[in-house]
Amino acid sequence: TMQEYDIIVLGTGLKECILSSILSMHGKRVLHIDKNPYFGGEIASITPLEQLYKRFKCPNPPSPSMGRGKDWNVDLIPKFFLVNGPMIQLLVHTDVMRYLDFKVIEGSYVYRAGRVHTVPATEEDALHSDLLGMFDKRRFRKLLHFILNFEVGDHRTHQDINPKETTTRDLFKHFDLGPEVMEFAVHAMALQHSEDSLDQPCTESIKRIRVYLESMARVKSSPYLYPVNGLGELPQGFARLSAEHGGTYMVNRLVDEIVIEDGKVAGVKSQGDLFRCQQLICGASYVPHSVKRVGRVIRVICILNHPIKHTQEASSCHIIIPQAQLHRKSDVSISMVSCTHNVASEGMYIATVITTIETSNPEREVQPALELLQPILQKFVSIKNLVVPSEDGAKSQIFVTRSYDATTDFETEFEDIKDMYHRITGTEFCFAEARIYG
Repeated sequence: TMQEYDIIVLGTGLKECILSSILSMHGKRVLHIDKNPYFGGEIASITPLEQLYKRFKCPNPPSPSMGRGKDWNVDLIPKFFLVNGPMIQLLVHTDVMRYLDFKVIEGSYVYRAGRVHTVPATEEDALHSDLLGMFDKRRFRKLLHFILNFEVGDHRTHQDINPKETTTRDLFKHFDLGPEVMEFAVHAMALQHSEDSLDQPCTESIKRIRVYLESMARVKSSPYLYPVNGLGELPQGFARLSAEHGGTYMVNRLVDEIVIEDGKVAGVKSQGDLFRCQQLICGASYVPHSVKRVGRVIRVICILNHPIKHTQEASSCHIIIPQAQLHRKSDVSISMVSCTHNVASEGMYIATVITTIETSNPEREVQPALELLQPILQKFVSIKNLVVPSEDGAKSQIFVTRSYDATTDFETEFEDIKDMYHRITGTEFCFAEARIYG
């Protein structure tokens, strides 16, 4: 049999599901196929716990102390949402929020000299923070005030700083703040994971610190949200939205061949059926020859039966270890969640350490982060290539998502979605485009 669609999407990763739902909302006929029996692709949440042990080929089953296997939903690639970040705006605009239940993450921390400290993002925290010297406290408050009032187009808010010329490094000098303050502000608040940003114009760092501060002001304990039952809920929420707008889904279905005619995609063969299309969107695993490797990421999922030291017993938290603290080029981060978000059984915690690999011994690179989590009941190590499409899809009309990097917020994912949307449709992505019609 043969059927015709405008767009075929292969893989139910988050980005694939978001694009498919927005294109369905625009009246495109979309067919979505996944070779896996579950949703989410690389960004799936694995349940029950026994399934995770199987996936990582652990010789022993989970210990009885870990409770019921079905109480667990373990993210393969954990990420948190900034309350005021673009992904939450997208969820609100598309109304996918109605399928999800978010809870706040209880703390945001930064590592310095062997231990973790609360990121001082409120006046109250700044006052009590041991990351700021006595004189720094006042100067830092002034900087935060400047950032919250800063508008690129309004010179009165620039306080004799030329934002186009002033680098982030100069901005901190201007407020008389040293490298220690700059370190936690850039890495743990702007969430910029390397030193490159310091010598760029300061507007990007300002914008990002502001999102952090405004997010923090809305929910108090941290600027982050995380969905109850894990990240696997997201692709499913967008898939439901796509289906409401006529999108068709087939999971657990093999893709035999991507059909190309005259250098352009013409369809997909799957289990004896031919589905024709004008455009194809897919994850890298469906077109391994059309991507190039740009790096590697290590993620170590750790099961704990205790909160992390110096986090005020938080049942969920985010920790950034700035690269310079470990003599590295890129930061190491830790995301921790627990039964509060329905992803682990009572009294259990899941902490995942993530970084971009820089040496031939990745596990040694994350050792200092693992030290913070001891004792660890069980760990699962995943090392993945970071891949990007080798061409933009203009000729073949095949559009490939980038793999998930080592960042722990959704900023780079959102950029990829915007960029792909532009290449697929020829129009710039804006939130109004993602509004529910009718």
